[in-house]
Amino acid sequence: MADDDIPFNRNFPLLPGVVEEVRPGVRRILCDNPSPFTFTGTVSYIVGRGKVAIIDPGPDNEAHAAALLDAVRGERVSHILVTHTHRDHSPNTARIKAATGATVYAEGPHRASRPRFESEKHNPESGADRDFRPDVTLGHGDVIEGDGFHLEAVATPGHTANHLAFAWPERKLSFVGDHVMGWSTSIVAPPDGSMIDYMASLERLAGREEDLYFSGHGPEIPEGPRYVRFLIRHRQAREASILHRLSKGEADIPTLVRAIYIGIDPRLMTAAGYSVLAHLEDLVGRGIVATDGDPVIGGTYRLAAT
Repeated sequence: MADDDIPFNRNFPLLPGVVEEVRPGVRRILCDNPSPFTFTGTVSYIVGRGKVAIIDPGPDNEAHAAALLDAVRGERVSHILVTHTHRDHSPNTARIKAATGATVYAEGPHRASRPRFESEKHNPESGADRDFRPDVTLGHGDVIEGDGFHLEAVATPGHTANHLAFAWPERKLSFVGDHVMGWSTSIVAPPDGSMIDYMASLERLAGREEDLYFSGHGPEIPEGPRYVRFLIRHRQAREASILHRLSKGEADIPTLVRAIYIGIDPRLMTAAGYSVLAHLEDLVGRGIVATDGDPVIGGTYRLAAT
């Protein structure tokens, strides 16, 4: 299945710094950090009225912090919730906490989905916020009670190991961070991310009752579980494309990317390579694909002998 078969919605006219109430008790503000990876920028959410929670304060961006604080002038920020520790989501937490004294909730500090292989070079330019530490660590099913809101932590590892969604069951809506986005598929890049975890987390969301998703980038997603099914089929099709190419002979990751991602934005080639690696890591683990040594970005891959 091509990307075009996913019902993406790239219509998101919200301007940076503008406060938009999208549902009663749910406001959003866009940070001015557009890129091929962040779309028009990171979306922060304000939940409740009077005493409120802020979800994902965004990158290290003073103007965005000021816009968030201006939006809650006269209100008390009691909670700061962080879906995951990429640098476009969590670094502004320190500014908001310093200004409000709010308690910070998240799954935990940044960590990889698996140990780094000896042959892997550490990439200091990776997008991880390694300084972040929550005040309160959350596990799957933990409940965050606020004044007029009741949010449940839903473990959704895959994009990062510490990714959480925050469901509001009574309102049948969920803040899904970067795990599900309406404008594009999510990047899953080992060792930070894991395709095995990502697929399991999609299944977890698809089995829940919340049907309106608010994402870390781009517009809200109606009929969330139905949309998640499109994403699952898309990833299954990508796996089939990798196996189809390997049926013609062994290949390295750049060769697989060229065969699978026709007409890709050149700026996304590296990310596409890591997404293919995430699939290969899963396939090697299941004994379907073989490689010499650990499954790494520079490896060569072939179908395993049956």
